[in-house]
Amino acid sequence: MKSITINGSQRESVGKKATKALRNAGQVPCVLYGGDKPVHFSAPELAFSKLVYTPNAHTVVISLESGETFNAVLQDIQFHPVTDRILHIDFYQLFEDKEIALNIPVHLVGNSRGVKNGGVLRRNNRKLRIKALPANLPDFIEIDITPLKIGGKVSVSDLPSEDYTFLHSDNTVVCQVRTSRTAVDEDEEDEEVEEGAEAPAAEGAEAAQE
Repeated sequence: MKSITINGSQRESVGKKATKALRNAGQVPCVLYGGDKPVHFSAPELAFSKLVYTPNAHTVVISLESGETFNAVLQDIQFHPVTDRILHIDFYQLFEDKEIALNIPVHLVGNSRGVKNGGVLRRNNRKLRIKALPANLPDFIEIDITPLKIGGKVSVSDLPSEDYTFLHSDNTVVCQVRTSRTAVDEDEEDEEVEEGAEAPAAEGAEAAQE
């Protein structure tokens, strides 16, 4: 999984007055959990743009002025209700031998047969939650929808999961092709193709008899 580096400064004071002063200076107060003790630090708001304002999943390298570095993932974020500015971010520290739960985006590839015949593609889950060791976290989960006919669907049980575990029930639907008023019956279409293939042979036989 791709990683983003956040350069920050450790916070000595964590009171409301100090936190407000940080925000006024364009800094975001943050806390890193999961280690021996919480680590309080701050970083410029712009440093989080590639981490927060993206549909992709990333791990984070938190690099402090003291020289300490921590591998982490974004756990929680708070926005101002009016301005949407970032107020606070919680991170969770990663360890190579400990599994972590994370939401991973789903990427659909291919052109569904059912959609070509007038069906409608419905994305039930744009992200799936998995549990894995940090080294096995994927950037995304890819699904080829080319074989999907009208009425077809892809469930969690249809997806490979050798390196990670899905935290959903097996029958959770990820995407499906629903029928619509303009949809063509694919079974009838197949029959018409087969009949059309036989027609020239029949005509040739009649010509031979004449």
